[in-house]
Amino acid sequence: MVSTFDLDKLNSLLKDFHILTNIRITVFDDKFRELVAYPQHLSAFCHLVRTDPKAHEACRKCDRESCQIASHRRKPYTYLCHAGMTESITPLYMGNIIIGYLFLGQIFSYASKEEGWANIRKCCSKYNIDLDFLIEVCRDRPLISREYLDSASQIMVAVASYLCLERMAFLKYEDLPSRIDAYISEHFTEDIDASHICDTFGIGKTSLYELSNQTFGMGIAQHIRELRIEKARHLLKESPQMRINEVAEACGFHDYNYFITIFKKMTGIPPRQYRKAAGS
Repeated sequence: MVSTFDLDKLNSLLKDFHILTNIRITVFDDKFRELVAYPQHLSAFCHLVRTDPKAHEACRKCDRESCQIASHRRKPYTYLCHAGMTESITPLYMGNIIIGYLFLGQIFSYASKEEGWANIRKCCSKYNIDLDFLIEVCRDRPLISREYLDSASQIMVAVASYLCLERMAFLKYEDLPSRIDAYISEHFTEDIDASHICDTFGIGKTSLYELSNQTFGMGIAQHIRELRIEKARHLLKESPQMRINEVAEACGFHDYNYFITIFKKMTGIPPRQYRKAAGS
C-alpha cells in the first residue's frame, strides 16, 4: 500500500471534527477501503438501508464512484447518494499522489423534512426496506443547509492538509508509484509518454494504466497534460515578457496550435485571454 495512516491520532482528529459539525466523517484509503470513522457506528438511516443486500451493494458502488469523481476533480465533490442523503468527498493528496479520501456522509440536506422524505421514499422504494420505519428514522435526522455543508467541506480540505503536515498520513517513498510520480514531476516538460515511462521502470502498459488511475485518478497522458497546463498558467501570470509560443515550448508543447487547443479545453479560455484576465 502506498499510504500509511496513524489511526490513533486520526481518530482523535475525526472526533474533534464531529464535535464541531455534528457530521459523521470517514477516512478511506487509496483503494476505497474504509479505515476509520467517527462516530464508528452508522446512522440509523444507513443501517436500515443496508439491511437490504442490494441497497448495501449500491452504497459501496456509490462510495467508489464518488471517490473516483473527486480524484479527477482534485477538490471536494458533494452529491446526493443513491438513497437520497447528501455526501461530500475530499481527495487526500501527498504531492500528486492520491493516498486516501475524507468522507462526510449521512447528511439530511433539504429545504424541509417533507421534501427530503418525498425524495428519499422515491429513491428507496426499489429496495426491500420498511419505509414506515425509514420515515421515522428520517424525522430524527437534523436538517443541514447546503451553506453549512459547504463550510464543513472547506474545513475538511484544511483537515486533509493537516493530516499530511502532522504525518498522520504519509507515503513510503520506496514504492513504485512514488518513484514514478517523482520522475514525471521532474521530466514532464520533456518528450515523455506512457511507452517511455514503461521502459524507464520496466513495467507493462496495463500495469502503468492501473497504477496511474489509482495514484493520480487519471491516465498518464492526462496527468502529464495537466502538469504542463498548470505550469503554463503559472508562466502566463508570472512571466508576462514570455511570448505565448515560448510558454508552450517551456511547458513541453512543441505544437503551438495543439497547445492553444489543450489550454482552452482545460481552462475554458485561450492563453492570451487567460494572461489578460490574470493581469487585470
